[in-house]
Amino acid sequence: MKRLRQKSPTVAGLCIAALFAATDAFAGGLTLQDAVAKVESETHGKVLSAETKHNGKQTIYRIKVLTHDGQVRVIEVPADNN
Repeated sequence: MKRLRQKSPTVAGLCIAALFAATDAFAGGLTLQDAVAKVESETHGKVLSAETKHNGKQTIYRIKVLTHDGQVRVIEVPADNN
């Protein structure tokens, strides 16, 4: 009998993250990638990190950006913001 290999937690985590991103997209909201693109376009800065925060039923993307003048700014974008 063949033994099945367990997938690593990293792969499982990525699958779950993709599922949440797809759910946001189908719900008419922004995906994390959309929010990052929006912040890059508006600030013309370099995105250092991006994460998804959940506050009850509200989803907020927290994006850290290095501006051209050397400042680090944290910008929060609601997922339902179009």
